[in-house]
Amino acid sequence: MSPGTGTAEAGPPVIRLAGVGRSFAGQPPVVALRPADLTVRQGEYVSVTGPSGSGKSTLLHLLGLLDTPTEGRYELDGIDTGALRDRDRSTLRGRRIGFVFQSFHLLPHRTAEENVVLAQVYNRVPRAARAAAAREALRLVGLGHRLDALPTTMSGGERQRVAVARALVNRPSLLLCDEPTGNLDSANAEAVLAQFDELHGQGYTLVVITHDPAVAARAGRQVAIRDGVLSETSEVAR
Repeated sequence: MSPGTGTAEAGPPVIRLAGVGRSFAGQPPVVALRPADLTVRQGEYVSVTGPSGSGKSTLLHLLGLLDTPTEGRYELDGIDTGALRDRDRSTLRGRRIGFVFQSFHLLPHRTAEENVVLAQVYNRVPRAARAAAAREALRLVGLGHRLDALPTTMSGGERQRVAVARALVNRPSLLLCDEPTGNLDSANAEAVLAQFDELHGQGYTLVVITHDPAVAARAGRQVAIRDGVLSETSEVAR
């Protein structure tokens, strides 16, 4: 279910921000993200770092189509998201973006396979195909032997890998990860980061938002946000 083989050169833009900013009404208005330009190409692995209150959450919500900018243009896979109706934005989000959060957001009384199956319900995946796709996604993250396990019987690392499988099952253009190791001990965090390395090698596009320098350093490219200002910090040779 890989979208393609990872190569040294990244592909066409998955994310393109042009002067994108977000302000909230007030006297004076609160500027959460100052106008920013950012391009993330297919196959890139990008980390976004910044302290609490820097604008990371605002950026996450904009990239994930959970909020809309007050200025600028955001294209996802070449689609101008600002021109879409709410329903079309939701459809695009479900088909093109896979989310991995700090809190796993798994249903505790559903098996690993059932949790992944549920991610396909609103994407018009035929019922007969959902279970097979869920099993394939779980095998991809090394949990083919835990299909019937409940989250309550799993380690934190296993639960996060179920969440990764859920994010992958619809074959998204973008994996958007918010503090994905924040609730994990060092061993489980390393296992999840190793999984991200593998997915990157398979051609997936990853954007990881984190406050942890060690997590950010795993990415091939690092971007920082501070006081609502987005800036490129480094591109790492890998």
